[in-house]
Amino acid sequence: MQIFRWLKSSILSTAAIVAAAALTPAQAAEVKNVVIVHGALADGSGWRKVYDLLSAKGYKVTIVQEPMTSLQDDVNATHRILAMQDGPAILVGHSYGGVVITEAGNAPNVAGLVYIAAFQPDAGETLLSLAGQQPAATKGILSTPDGFLYLDPKVYAQDFAADVPQADAEYMARSQVFPAQESFATKIKAPAWRAKKSWALVASEDRAIHPDLLRMMAKRAGSKSVEVAASHAVFMSQPAAVAALIEDAAKGVSD
Repeated sequence: MQIFRWLKSSILSTAAIVAAAALTPAQAAEVKNVVIVHGALADGSGWRKVYDLLSAKGYKVTIVQEPMTSLQDDVNATHRILAMQDGPAILVGHSYGGVVITEAGNAPNVAGLVYIAAFQPDAGETLLSLAGQQPAATKGILSTPDGFLYLDPKVYAQDFAADVPQADAEYMARSQVFPAQESFATKIKAPAWRAKKSWALVASEDRAIHPDLLRMMAKRAGSKSVEVAASHAVFMSQPAAVAALIEDAAKGVSD
């Protein structure tokens, strides 16, 4: 009889352990894929320092070089890169890239969103409608006859990259990517930040997006935000701070 009582006790204990394990969520692994969408007026090459910092910590980082011909084309380019990842990814956007990830971030393998001095539009909003609420300091945005936008090279350094070495800022001004004006006027349909965790970096010295607008959008989205004393080109002037926030997101989605 004693052996039967022992077996019964053992079975009940095992069942209790199994039940407890079923009720306790498994510890999710840290996300190791990072996909970065650069903004308008600069290409992805400026993200090299952030890439190096994250790669050194074991992250697989990919930069999307979107065509800037329409918002949908840029979302498609982002989806193309996301489809190449070997698991969940953190999706990062800078400036106009924030508009792109707000739509593209609905892809099922996007675990979280990181906005770096970026627009965070809601449904029905456009980049232009948001920017018009609190105009930025820069007055240098110009348009080509065929409907593409650029930042006047004469003010590029002071309005986009004031804390970047002068020679680098001058090169950026002469190698900037021209976005189609219609991209800035396209409405967001389904903002991914409403369904997924998000993080935001506010560049307090930003002259391309008003810092108060960055703060408002981050608060509205419920993003975990940090503030850095930097220009719009914070990804170049403060790469450690940018990389740290991305890593925070990669760890935070697993909490």
